[in-house]
Amino acid sequence: MLEKLRDEVYRMNMELPKNNLVTWTSGNVSGRDRETGYVIIKPSGVSYDLLRPEDLVVLDLDGNIIEGDLSPSVDTEAHLYVYRHREDVGGIVHTHSPYATAFAALGRPIPVYLTAMADEFGGPIPVSGYARIGGDEIGREIIEKIGSSPAILMKNHGVFTIGANPTSAVKAAVMTEDVAKTVHLALLLGQPDEIPPEEVQRAHKRYVEKYGQKKR
Repeated sequence: MLEKLRDEVYRMNMELPKNNLVTWTSGNVSGRDRETGYVIIKPSGVSYDLLRPEDLVVLDLDGNIIEGDLSPSVDTEAHLYVYRHREDVGGIVHTHSPYATAFAALGRPIPVYLTAMADEFGGPIPVSGYARIGGDEIGREIIEKIGSSPAILMKNHGVFTIGANPTSAVKAAVMTEDVAKTVHLALLLGQPDEIPPEEVQRAHKRYVEKYGQKKR
């Protein structure tokens, strides 16, 4: 079922350990099929080394398993809540990447100190309040606090990122960890200056419109 999306969700899950965003069995990637509304997500507690495309679990937006023999991620309710409340979201990622999670542990957002943040995020990376794992509380915090950002730091927990598809959500997760590491190092040396909001908006608009190969 949903072979193309299943392949993308599998490949993007495998990008998490490759980019040092997760350890052991933690973290997950999901994707939503626009036509059926079904969601494909990593199964709970399965090692990335052993994970196969056919192990991924297909659910409807109410959490009913449509296809799959394994239990879905314990973060499934959070993913489904976001999908139900954000029609634009087609992919969600959860990681405990260390530098970004260090900011989450402190309950600190990451201000726009870097042009890479202005380009990719268009603003600071926000932080949520504390939310319990297992139900939809994390999803509720994401919807309430993420705003226009593709990433949010979950207080005392880790990172969630969203995108139009699983690939863009994983890109946001990789970039979140990259900027968190750089900002951490900068703060060890001193206090960096924030980029003014109007310059952040200009840079982000240019990045969205000009970066990469565009159709002619």
